[in-house]
Amino acid sequence: MKSYHLPRKKPWASVLFSIVPTIVLLGLAGLYLNCASFGQAPEGSRLERIKESPQYGEEGFVNVAQAPEGPAFLSVALEWLTNDEPIEPEEPIVVQKRSIEDFRKAPESGLRITWFGHSSLLVEMDGSLVLIDPVWGERVSPVSFLGPARFHENPLSLEDMVKLSVDAVVISHDHYDHLDYPTIMALKETDTVFLVPLGVGSHLEYWGIPEDRIKELDWWQEARVGPLRFIATPAQHFSGRTLEDRDETLWSSWAIKGPQHSVYYSGDTGYFKEFPEIGRRLGPFDVSIMAIGAYDDRWSFVHLNPEEALQAHQDVRAKKFIPVHWGTFNLAFHGWTEPAERTLKAAREKGIEVWTPRPGQSLTPPHMVATERWWDASIERLASQESDAQGNN
Repeated sequence: MKSYHLPRKKPWASVLFSIVPTIVLLGLAGLYLNCASFGQAPEGSRLERIKESPQYGEEGFVNVAQAPEGPAFLSVALEWLTNDEPIEPEEPIVVQKRSIEDFRKAPESGLRITWFGHSSLLVEMDGSLVLIDPVWGERVSPVSFLGPARFHENPLSLEDMVKLSVDAVVISHDHYDHLDYPTIMALKETDTVFLVPLGVGSHLEYWGIPEDRIKELDWWQEARVGPLRFIATPAQHFSGRTLEDRDETLWSSWAIKGPQHSVYYSGDTGYFKEFPEIGRRLGPFDVSIMAIGAYDDRWSFVHLNPEEALQAHQDVRAKKFIPVHWGTFNLAFHGWTEPAERTLKAAREKGIEVWTPRPGQSLTPPHMVATERWWDASIERLASQESDAQGNN
């Protein structure tokens, strides 16, 4: 596949640091600091309640299909040593800056979706405002000094995000790149309602969110906030924020249905047999929002690749496709632009309409704009500079 950024060798200091088991470092650092961002695993009456879920097994929540063994640490460490993919941008990513004023007026169509990077989105639907997996922190980590850092600034300031007065916040699962402690703490002072999978409410209550603002759902359960229905739908993933709480909370995808519009959000998931069932029971959808990045053959059970995401889009019977979970954090070994390039190529072959917004851009279905390959801008600029330099020699 054509690469649009020049490969960059990692400095030896970075390589040595990278091959240290990051999760161990994060765990030790968090324990030392008594890290509040770890949250709290379900216990007491909440734990007894969630044990009644059909998704709860002997050692925690389980997927519909049996998970294979995870990748060997040595193979992942070797990849860090030998990988030459341009896994991070070499040029600054230019975002479309937004302010609270951009969202004062509701969209005329009744539906507008704004991507802020990774899986963070604002969905304005039928008079309501919904934040999906909002992550405004600088790192997806329990600590501020370690862990994957942002490629770009957030297009909307944290202060303006809080002023949006959103009606609901949807969380797909409790991993750090989807449940962000600094963002939740900022939202704590608002009146927004949190819709989360079973068990995730334990983290929120630990951080000070009142119980009456938390709606915890099992798969296929639903809750209503204003005119919108929120249905927690199956996903194939895992959960945990420490070394000791693996799969103690549930993960889910989400269907959001209003009087006039509907959206499906995949969360983090591998491809599995429940997608057609979601489409049959809750489709069609105006838009599917599908995770396309951080994939690898060694963990394909829990993350979609671009081709699988497009198949899932067809399975759930959605009309338009918005790819997320790429372009903001380094969470895998593929080139940082590869998920978008593979998505566009496969979408052309399947005849699927895809829109790839720059961070901060909005989409108002059913009207689409021509897909802009904004991630090419930096390499084109570099090529132009090199050509000019050669011409002057």
